[in-house]
Amino acid sequence: MATKVRTVHRCTECGAEHAKWAGKCDVCGAWSTLVEEIAAPKATAKAAAASRTTRPAGIVSPRAARLRDVHGAESARLRTGLAEFDFVLGGGIVPGSMVLVGGEPGIGKSTLLLQVAARVQALGHATLYVSGEESALQVKLRADRLGPGALDVEFLPETSLEQILAHLESRRPAVAIVDSIQTVHTEELEGAPGNVGQVRECAARLMRAAKELGTAIVVIGHVTKGGGIAGPKTLEHIVDTVLYFEGETGADHRILRATKNRFGSVDEIGVFRMLADGLEPVANPSSLFLSEHEAPPSGSAITALMEGTRPLLVELQGLAARAGYGTPQRVSNGVDPRRIALLLAVLEKRAGYGFAQLDVFVNVVGGLRLVEPAGDAAIAAALASSVVDRPLPPDTLFLGEIGLGGELRPVSQLERRLGEAARLGLTRAFVSRGAARAKAPPGITLVPVATVRELLDTALS
Repeated sequence: MATKVRTVHRCTECGAEHAKWAGKCDVCGAWSTLVEEIAAPKATAKAAAASRTTRPAGIVSPRAARLRDVHGAESARLRTGLAEFDFVLGGGIVPGSMVLVGGEPGIGKSTLLLQVAARVQALGHATLYVSGEESALQVKLRADRLGPGALDVEFLPETSLEQILAHLESRRPAVAIVDSIQTVHTEELEGAPGNVGQVRECAARLMRAAKELGTAIVVIGHVTKGGGIAGPKTLEHIVDTVLYFEGETGADHRILRATKNRFGSVDEIGVFRMLADGLEPVANPSSLFLSEHEAPPSGSAITALMEGTRPLLVELQGLAARAGYGTPQRVSNGVDPRRIALLLAVLEKRAGYGFAQLDVFVNVVGGLRLVEPAGDAAIAAALASSVVDRPLPPDTLFLGEIGLGGELRPVSQLERRLGEAARLGLTRAFVSRGAARAKAPPGITLVPVATVRELLDTALS
């Protein structure tokens, strides 16, 4: 007779164990923090004594070893042929790793990973696609759209973790995709699929299977309304790599962003374009985020962002218009509104541009998020250009952080940003005085300025 698995309910706040579930933890007083998990079997005193007496004195655990004594070679990565996907992972899929992919519903996560499975299968490596949300017919309809290569992928409609692990053990594929982790459940826990205990236990056992079998496992994770991956935060700690698949509603491009990667750089992004037959990698992402104007309008400036190790040229648009009524609006898309408020105060105090009676709108073209302060100079130039209704030179790059004193500060990795600008045909770059010693690539002329007032006077003259 199989022994019954013992479960406990542990508080996620203080770690206290409870024999049964309750709405409130008796130890720390937190509400709704008890999570069911499998308890470790209790060793009897007789078994513990036997283990102590049977081990010879002076013998340590065979698992402990000095790192200099560890031998082995790094496994070759599996390149999928999707250049942007391989780039975000750091060069391809690492055998035995576990990757978590999250994103909004309908963004294209299943499409992307079915394409990855098809590419790996075409290279001669066995793949397995496990789906707990869609039937075989639904997935086949998607495979028909993606091309004949996707039809060769082995498909398993299953939600039982034990059945999935048994299939992995018997088939030992190179890559296995689980869609999604919130639908998988283990019979050893009584909770419904998708609850905290089920997600954490299933992810931990899949991770252990990946290490033991050498199979790279890619799991899809649902997201909450706040944009984070649903389930316990330990889910992101368990896996090796966390990827977010993002995209603006109505836009035809998608961005794959790495927020955690044990085998490569974090904050790398890959850009894809959604087509009728699947996702197509964008070889030149900078061209995607630059608008094409026959005659450049006022309020448009170009800057260079660093997304991981990749420089990207993006267009920043600013619009200042007379407020119709009440308090002027401050609307931003892709930029922190608090950063906009700070720059408006600096422009009014240090450069003499008044925005007290103006509505202000700032937009990052293409749906990117501007996080680093290197785009401050471009935002200020775009807003000043809109106020005086005079366009900025279209072949000019604006780089620099603006301080509260109105000074322009240098940015990191300036040479790489300038190199991307030169590759796309820009000829001039406004930088801080401190960055004037940087080596500019051929075709780029540096214009060093000390303050935001000097920047705007020179650019709009």
